[in-house]
Amino acid sequence: LVYFPGSTISNFTHDEARDFLTRMGRIAGDDGLILIGVDLVKAPERLVAAYDDREGITAAFNMNLLDRMNRELGADFDKSGFHHEARWNDVERRIEMHLVAQRPMTVRLGDREFEFEKGQSIHTESSHKYSIEDFRKLAESAGLVCLKTWTDPEGLFSTHLLKNL
Repeated sequence: LVYFPGSTISNFTHDEARDFLTRMGRIAGDDGLILIGVDLVKAPERLVAAYDDREGITAAFNMNLLDRMNRELGADFDKSGFHHEARWNDVERRIEMHLVAQRPMTVRLGDREFEFEKGQSIHTESSHKYSIEDFRKLAESAGLVCLKTWTDPEGLFSTHLLKNL
């Protein structure tokens, strides 16, 4: 049994998720199984609130990218010039985290300069959400079949038991 808890697969593009599932299938082998957690589609308001929490934990996590680029890559981002923003992308069915410029500015990173206009963003992370049927189709495209699916009582998350076709 190959176990991949949580819903980290949500951070992959669909092609990356398919390739990852294919590799998991190879690891499991013909007689093996895969147990994987998947984040389900929810109301956009609920998703945005989860990724833009009142406590500011996700914003601090996202803004830390600027600190790390400054420290580890020699950039000169002024954190006060950016704010965290979570957005629902309905077409891609994903939450996107962005760092949005509050004013025009120039940022140096090594020998390069990057110009930001007010409102321009750095797209830092995506978290794809799936319906149960969409995830089953993704698994099938990776050569896997879903044997069983469990959800929590509210239908927010799912766990899938997969097997090679």
